[in-house]
Parts: sequence; structure tokens; C-alpha cells
Amino acid sequence: MKICIFPGTFNPIHNAHIKVAEFALSHYGFDKVIFIPAYIPPHKNINKELANHRFNMVRLAISENPKFEISDIEYQSENKSYTLLTVKKIIEQYNIKEKLNLLIGTDAFAKIDSWYKIDELKELVHFIVFPRGVEIGIKDGFDYELAPMKFIDISSTELRNNFKNDTTSKVKEYIEKNELYIK
Repeated sequence: MKICIFPGTFNPIHNAHIKVAEFALSHYGFDKVIFIPAYIPPHKNINKELANHRFNMVRLAISENPKFEISDIEYQSENKSYTLLTVKKIIEQYNIKEKLNLLIGTDAFAKIDSWYKIDELKELVHFIVFPRGVEIGIKDGFDYELAPMKFIDISSTELRNNFKNDTTSKVKEYIEKNELYIK
């Protein structure tokens, strides 16, 4: 089975996340894209109380695509969500013999040198880098490719602040019902 993981904060998940995953399925021929919401993202200051809501919103957003799956792997430890530890668990769980494919935006990839044990991580992962409005330089020692996808200008921060209609109707209903992101 050819899988790809899509880790992220997803605060909240929005249509660009879904379009990236759909593009990865069709363009790279993956059998499955596994969304992995971060329990406690190490590089972001985020309200821990939103963790379960973020997980539920991802579950709702991907529910209509049988090739999308959600993993609670980063929720099991209830600690900071380090990608290296997640990747190792996924490789073991799915008995993966080659590098694991990982979707990442240019915004995160530009800062990847600061990630936990990055030298170990880059030996295990093939990064598929999607445009997020940030230019990246050449990343020596990384196995990566730039996805030939047009930039979709939606950000979770903007969505939280302005609550636009850039998420699925199920997620929008969930946000309203639970009164999330209200200032």
C-alpha cells in the first residue's frame, strides 16, 4: 500500500488542506493519505484545550473520502508532537520499507532545520512540499520535491480571525456549535 502522511496543527482544518491531500492522491497515486493532527505542536503556542476539537474537525472534514484516514498517534502520548517519533511509529505500524511520504507546506519546510532531531528525520522521509506563499531555498541533505500545485491562499490563522467560508460545512457547523475561535 502506498501511503502518505499529512501532519499538522489543523487549527482549524480548511479547504486548502483537503485540496492538497486530494492533489497528492491523484498526482502521486497514493492509496491513502493519513491526516495526523498534532496534540501539542512544538513550534506553535496553541490552546491545549482545543486538541480534541481540532481532531474532531479533521475527522469531519475528511469523512467523505474513503482514501483519507485520521490517526490519533500524536494524542496517545499526550506530549509534544515530534514528527520524528510519529514517523517512526507509522513506519512500524504499516511495515514501511522505503522512505515515508510526508506532505508539508513551504512555510513549515522553510523552518525545518529547527525540528527535533532533524538529521534523523530526513533519513526516514520523502517530503512533498506544497506552496504556502513562502519561498524556500535549496535544502541540502533532504529528500524532497516541490509539488506542482497552484498556491491556495487560505490560512488557518485568517480563518480563525475572520471566520470565512473556507472550510467544509461540517467543520463550520462544528465550530459554530462549539463556539470555537470566538473573540
